[in-house]
Amino acid sequence: MSIGSYIGWSMSWPTFMVTRIIMKTMALNTATPSEKGRRISQLRAVFEKRERGSTITSKYHTAPIKIAKAFPLGGPVGVIVMDVSPGLLAGDQYELHWKAEDGAHAYITNQSFTKVHPAHEEHGGSTMLQCFELGNGAIIESMPEPTMLYRDAEFTMHTEVRLAEGAIWMGAEVLCPGRALRGELFAYRSFRSKFNVYYKNELIYVQHQFIEPLSQRLASRGCYAGMTHTGVFYVFSDRVQAAYADAIRNALGALSVQGEHRVEWGVSMTYKYGIAVMAASTAAWALQEVMSTAWVKVREILLGLSPIALRK
Repeated sequence: MSIGSYIGWSMSWPTFMVTRIIMKTMALNTATPSEKGRRISQLRAVFEKRERGSTITSKYHTAPIKIAKAFPLGGPVGVIVMDVSPGLLAGDQYELHWKAEDGAHAYITNQSFTKVHPAHEEHGGSTMLQCFELGNGAIIESMPEPTMLYRDAEFTMHTEVRLAEGAIWMGAEVLCPGRALRGELFAYRSFRSKFNVYYKNELIYVQHQFIEPLSQRLASRGCYAGMTHTGVFYVFSDRVQAAYADAIRNALGALSVQGEHRVEWGVSMTYKYGIAVMAASTAAWALQEVMSTAWVKVREILLGLSPIALRK
């Protein structure tokens, strides 16, 4: 599969010292019911810039998702999201809202793979809704672990990013089509993804994707063409320059992925204020190497920061 054909196929895809800060933490023991068979779990957090660096000033969650830990990263604040359940079960709907006030800088990740379990006739599939709201000069880096779609899973994911002047949002996602050693490749029912980016209320990027393995020829050229796993890394900001895309290409060109898993990747500028790095392979770890390399390069050229070395 050529890089050109792959790009043509669309896919969606820092505790810290706290002084005189009121920490608002509210947690409920159970998820909020909305309609029959559907359970809504929420997580909301607000980041603000303080004298000693960025910090969380407000947070709210309902089980089973929560912020497991927050820690300083020499200016930015880092948070790890934990899911105390086995994963997204039939009827689960996770709603996450992240707000970075002016000048705040947050790095967001999770403990392990997002595991999407089989859908159920009564409860339906699983849903994740995520919103990132960034004030003037704010920065959010969203680098979660891969998403794993189990046999008979139905997963809908909507992500919205809203940027103010000078704000920077970057994030990555790797999608796994099942547990390969169990013969689950593309055994899930459906995957639907919507990704919208706004700059000062102007819609500057839209990416919608729908995969239904049983009704689509995923092995065809222009689609997966023998690949099984996909990954994407985005950076959006009015500070993005075309030269940054070249720098990312050079970094990826020097990357040597060891082993039997071939990787196809491409880097392109979006319509406005963005860069997209898309890749495909036959293993998640190989794509994580590509996404990490792109992320490290963007942190270097756009933020002047070194890589985040975090052991989960």
